[in-house]
Amino acid sequence: MATVVRLPELGESVVEGTVSRWLVKEGDRVERDQPLVEVTTDKVDAEIPAPVAGVVEALLAAEGEVVAVGAPLARIADGAQAGTGAAAPARPATAPTPPTAASPSPQAAAPAARSEEAPRATPVARRVASQAQVDLAQVEPTGAGGKVTKRDVEAHVRGAREVAPPAAARPAVVAPSEPDRRPAYLQYALQEGDRVIPMTPLRRLVAEHMVVSKRVSPHVGTVAEIDMIGVVRVRDAHKRAFEEANGFGLSFLPFIVHATVRALREFPRLNASVLEDAIVEKRDIHVGIAVETEKGLVVPVVRHADRLSLAGLAQAVEDLAVRARSKKLSPDELKGGTFTVSNPGRYGNLYGFAIINQPQVGILRMGELVKRPVVRSVGGEDAIVIRPIMHLALSYDHRAVDGAPANGFLHRVRELLEEAEFDL
Repeated sequence: MATVVRLPELGESVVEGTVSRWLVKEGDRVERDQPLVEVTTDKVDAEIPAPVAGVVEALLAAEGEVVAVGAPLARIADGAQAGTGAAAPARPATAPTPPTAASPSPQAAAPAARSEEAPRATPVARRVASQAQVDLAQVEPTGAGGKVTKRDVEAHVRGAREVAPPAAARPAVVAPSEPDRRPAYLQYALQEGDRVIPMTPLRRLVAEHMVVSKRVSPHVGTVAEIDMIGVVRVRDAHKRAFEEANGFGLSFLPFIVHATVRALREFPRLNASVLEDAIVEKRDIHVGIAVETEKGLVVPVVRHADRLSLAGLAQAVEDLAVRARSKKLSPDELKGGTFTVSNPGRYGNLYGFAIINQPQVGILRMGELVKRPVVRSVGGEDAIVIRPIMHLALSYDHRAVDGAPANGFLHRVRELLEEAEFDL
């Protein structure tokens, strides 16, 4: 008897995934819960485990193929059947095949009939179609289950440009940015010795999200210099006991997040989203924490961060970071953030402006903590002293946030950190 492995539900809003890499091949013996394949969705990378032990009889989806939730990925023969020495049965005729390129003749490739209901399309395809002013009903689908994909929309736009009348006779259609749409002087010609590294599915999703964010939100940045001596003293006083009690070290990130969520309560315009012609200030504070993994950047979310103590925030951040790097996050843990804090690392990082994580309106980026000479009043006299200094850089969406509240928010974060009234 054979077991069909299907793409499981990976979150309430995830309807499909891309087969990024097979971890086994046909004929391999696998154990129950052994990872079979890596699947990338618009939320997260996930490893799909084997539901039973046995021998991989067939791989039913190719790397790079987009498959719908519930679609078959592989077939595993159970141990008894695999041990008989019988050859694996041939792949059934109904097994899905990778999507093929669109036919040069749309009329020949068109389905016999089209439903009058709204066309099925991936979320990314809908966004690209909206930006390019394309009617999805006119796009030939090649995705799993007859869905329109981003590539389908882009192919449709390219075809429309080839047969379109002169620009003077119609308004220009602005399509999403892509390499073959750029002017020739912006395209790089490969040279001998260059190494071409294809983007992973997750890298492509991150790249698309960043481009959309910069296009949608007018980014403005402001920087604050923070004297972290109070935070350093609190951390030094408690770090040994904290590590013994929790099993991991106490970093500076929880202090930054704790000050951030307190300041967001006082400046709710930073805890918001732009919804068409309105600004939505959110009641709950869910803070995204940017985490670098071997596959790229992910942003898991600490929910109700303003309800947690400093120790609670530290535990939540550590848990999310560990599970992000071990691919144990669920897609639901990567959505719903209302503000993001980014910590890009210790080295070579004075400060920098991060790109806003849509649909949020602000992101706070930590700089490196370094000792610097600063002027302070000592005994009524100015004196040069050495203090641990960190720069915090706020990027904000000028559609929703003006300079005064943005600077007020960042100043309040600075006050809270320099006052260093933290309880562990």
